[in-house]
Amino acid sequence: MRFSKLRLTGFKSFVDPTDLIISDGLTGVVGPNGCGKSNLLEALRWVMGENRPKSMRGGGMEDVIFAGAHSRGARNFAEVSLQIDNTERLAPSGFNDSDNLEIVRRITRDVGSAYKANTKDVRARDVQMLFADASTGAHSPALVGQGQIAMLINAKPKARRRILEEAAGISGLYQRRHEAELKLKGTETNLLRVDDVIEQLAAQLAQLARQARQAQRYRDIGEQLRRAEGMLLYRRWREADDTRLAAEQVDRARVTQAAKAEAMARLGTEARAQAEEKLPALRDEEAIAAAVLQRLVVQRDALTAQEAQARQAIETLSNRILQLGRDIDRESGLNRDAGETMEQLEWEARELSKASQGHEDRLGEAVDRSRDASGVLQGHEGHLAQLTEDVARLAARHQSAQRLVEDHNRALMRAMGEGDRARTAVDEAKAALIRVEAEFEAAIEAEEETREAAELAEEALAAADEMRSETQARESDARAQRSEAEGELGALRAEVTALAKLVERDTAEGGQVLDELQVEPGFEKALGAALADDLRMPLVAVDGPSGWVDLPGYGRDLPMPEGSQPLARHVSGPVALGRRIAQIALVDGDTGPRLQAQLQPGQRLVSLEGDLWRWDGFRAWAEDAPSAAALRLEQLNRLEALKQEMERVGARAEGARAAHEVLVRKLEQVAQADQDARQARRAADQRVADSARTLSRAEANRNLAEGKLETLGIAVARHDEDAEAAQEHLSEAKEGLEDLGDLDSARIGVEDVKQAVEAARVTMLSYRSAHDELRREGEARTKRAQQVTKEVSGWKHRLDSAERRITELAERREASQEELEEANAVPFEIAETREELTEAIEDAEARKADASDALVGAETVLRDAVQTEREAERLASEAREARARAEALSEAARETVGHAAERIAEDQQVTPQQLLEQLDADPDDMPAAEVLEVEVNRHKRQRDALGAVNLRAEEDAREIQEEHDTLVSEKTDLEEAVKTLRNGIASLNREGRERLLTAFEQVNGSFSSLFRHLFGGGEASLVMVESDDPLDAGLEIMCQPPGKKLSTLSLLSGGEQTLTAMALIFAVFLANPAPICVLDEVDAPLDDANVTRFCDLLDEMCRQTDTRFLIITHHAVTMARMDRLFGVTMQEQGVSQLVSVDLKKAEAMVA
Repeated sequence: MRFSKLRLTGFKSFVDPTDLIISDGLTGVVGPNGCGKSNLLEALRWVMGENRPKSMRGGGMEDVIFAGAHSRGARNFAEVSLQIDNTERLAPSGFNDSDNLEIVRRITRDVGSAYKANTKDVRARDVQMLFADASTGAHSPALVGQGQIAMLINAKPKARRRILEEAAGISGLYQRRHEAELKLKGTETNLLRVDDVIEQLAAQLAQLARQARQAQRYRDIGEQLRRAEGMLLYRRWREADDTRLAAEQVDRARVTQAAKAEAMARLGTEARAQAEEKLPALRDEEAIAAAVLQRLVVQRDALTAQEAQARQAIETLSNRILQLGRDIDRESGLNRDAGETMEQLEWEARELSKASQGHEDRLGEAVDRSRDASGVLQGHEGHLAQLTEDVARLAARHQSAQRLVEDHNRALMRAMGEGDRARTAVDEAKAALIRVEAEFEAAIEAEEETREAAELAEEALAAADEMRSETQARESDARAQRSEAEGELGALRAEVTALAKLVERDTAEGGQVLDELQVEPGFEKALGAALADDLRMPLVAVDGPSGWVDLPGYGRDLPMPEGSQPLARHVSGPVALGRRIAQIALVDGDTGPRLQAQLQPGQRLVSLEGDLWRWDGFRAWAEDAPSAAALRLEQLNRLEALKQEMERVGARAEGARAAHEVLVRKLEQVAQADQDARQARRAADQRVADSARTLSRAEANRNLAEGKLETLGIAVARHDEDAEAAQEHLSEAKEGLEDLGDLDSARIGVEDVKQAVEAARVTMLSYRSAHDELRREGEARTKRAQQVTKEVSGWKHRLDSAERRITELAERREASQEELEEANAVPFEIAETREELTEAIEDAEARKADASDALVGAETVLRDAVQTEREAERLASEAREARARAEALSEAARETVGHAAERIAEDQQVTPQQLLEQLDADPDDMPAAEVLEVEVNRHKRQRDALGAVNLRAEEDAREIQEEHDTLVSEKTDLEEAVKTLRNGIASLNREGRERLLTAFEQVNGSFSSLFRHLFGGGEASLVMVESDDPLDAGLEIMCQPPGKKLSTLSLLSGGEQTLTAMALIFAVFLANPAPICVLDEVDAPLDDANVTRFCDLLDEMCRQTDTRFLIITHHAVTMARMDRLFGVTMQEQGVSQLVSVDLKKAEAMVA
């Protein structure tokens, strides 16, 4: 199959329909970064069945649909079609109907993907298998995207094995094998399930047999239970009916008693009503007397309160008069104190006026002295500031010069120290170089030794592998013989067990003569036809039950017809059968009818087939009445033969088992030896790799030591130059420090000026303090004079108001005297009123006592009447309750009778009388209900003790037996399917292993050749690691570019790794060329020379294979070597377009 055209519509940035023509040779795709070149590779992967959004650089598969741009709306679908030339008809059978194939994949938003092949809907798996069988596909190593070279370089060995699978053309093998393994697993699961179901059905069949017997027992108990329940129901109905009659008689007596009690209750009610009519008038009189008494008592209590209030008012007025007198005396004393205070304040005002004279002159002189001292202080401070600034500037220059000297001194010491350390390091590096060179030589010798050990281990492994294969074949043959013998033994054992159970089941409990007989094989039917069921009878004594009794033989046996032979020659058994067997002869089926007429009384003729001719003319054919005794005799003989055969087969199986176990142990020993050899080979390979790594590490250490020695020599020279420069700078800094002035003398001058400034400041502060003191004294005198004037005015105002208050207090005292006289008269008036109220209260108390006595007598009469009424009501209520109980009992008895009748009708569907007729029993002879209930419960317990009973056990057993037979047949089919699947998987593994080894040899040779072609020499090879099985092994790449040591791919430089990976990819092409190879910017790490080699290799691949190459590149050299170029542009933001030019045609036109 050849890919011819790729069409994209709405796929990522290719919104318009775009065709990419894929022709023979080299097709280049160029364009700036981000224009959509890699989208062509992703479209090719996508149409071949890629289902991982991450591989499409998206978060979901719908991200491949054009999402819209500035001037374009988003599309609702994306479609990619791939046209394939199938003129050679190499496609699988389902796609091989036409010369051209068109595979279309279309995805619609919120719907999903759909595939079509030549307009027919197909599954994604069909498309994936189509490309897998063509050694390509979405994950083919021939589709090399950006970064995949690095992924191949960094991949684990087992991941690299995929390129060998592509070369061998077995990419689809793993998928088919996985499908077969899934089917096998499912079939084995189904087989286990069928075994479980068969076991369950067998257990169910045994259980159903028990359930059938249990169901019959259940029916018997049920019949007994129904009769007992019928008798119990009738007995309870009869007892309920007797109870109803007795209850109705009691009910009539209770009705008469209730009527008499109600008449007595009515008389009691009338007497209580008459007593109640007299009570209201007596109660009103008692209430009026009590109200009058209460009102008088309240008035008396009010007089007591008024008297207390009057005495309180007298006390209050007396206290007020005393307080007013004291207030008048206090005001008079305050007036005398105010006069004395005013005289003292006027004297203080005169003294303050004298002290204020001449204060302003003293204050002016103090201000002048303070101002003069401030001027002197400012002059000294200005001079001090100037001197301080000069000294600070000089100190800064001194400090800077000193720091410069220290810095240059430290630089000098550092340069000298670094120089010393560098020289020491040089000495150490020289010693290390000598040591590393010795290690390098030792590593070379160790590598040679390990390679020789690896070759020896390889030879030992080959010998062990050959021995293991031979022993494994012998063990397989022994295992097959053992399995065959054990299978035959198991079948015989199962038949013997089943036949023994059958014979044991048919053995009678008392014994039967049949079990004592021994018949030669083939004569069972003859003996069974002759004796029939008589063989079932046991051997008994003379006075015992029915059976065979020992009798002496005849003195002379009657002769048998000529042409017959006695059956006794072929039968041996008890003596009791001697007479009977002596009268039986064997004949052919054709001779019997002719000889029947010659038989004497008691004689019989039988054939080997079981035909019978009796002396009395009776004849029975074997096919009309097969004998059970004959069948049992055959079973006994068959059982004995099977036991002998089982012993013979068991001995053979034991011998096969012993031989197999010997070979198994030998195989284990050989396998262990093989495993040890493989482990030794792996250890040798590991030592080879370790020695190679050690050699590389030693060589790297030697190069590093040489470089380090050279670097340290340069460092020593540099540090010496730094020390000389630091010495010169230090001398210059010291000279500059000496040229500066004396800093100490300048600081002493500053201290002298500071002392003069401090003296001037002390003088100024003393003058200013004297001025402030004078000012404060003047302000204090002025403030005190103002306070004195204010206090004098206040005392004058207070004298005027005091006279007025004394007058007011005298007037209030006179008014209080008058109120006191009036209050003293109130207690006498209250005492007269209290005497009058006391007499009225005594009269009211006497009236209330008379009314209370009359009321108590009437209430006593009423209580007696109520008590009599209540007693009558109680008796009437008890009579009514007794009547109600009697009615309830009668009604309950009637309901009980009705319920009993309904229960009979519900359970038995008959009336009580009909139930009695069905039971056919005398009611008087029936047991009591308690006895019947015990019997019913006993039957119920017996029924419940049976537990759950399956009444359909026999029908269920027939259904389950049919299902059991069906499943046994299905199990046989499943076992055949498992055997077929195992053979298929083994065949796939064997074919894949052979094809993979063949491809490995071919790819390894091509890879070594292409490596030498790309590198201009060197060696390279492929090695299978991590497993002895090629299908599970990993692929390691061993490389040795010209002038370098042998190493793995990961130890090469980036360009060397890229060339090596491309050599491996092209080696796969030579082994099994893919229809198409896409290389996405794989030449990016290469320089111009290697790009030229890369392009030469591409031309060589085009000549040797039919693979069509699609190269995405930015390199000008690669572009120049292409047969045609497609340019991807993005003139419109977010929208890619494709333009093309055929370079060969253009070159021809120019020529």
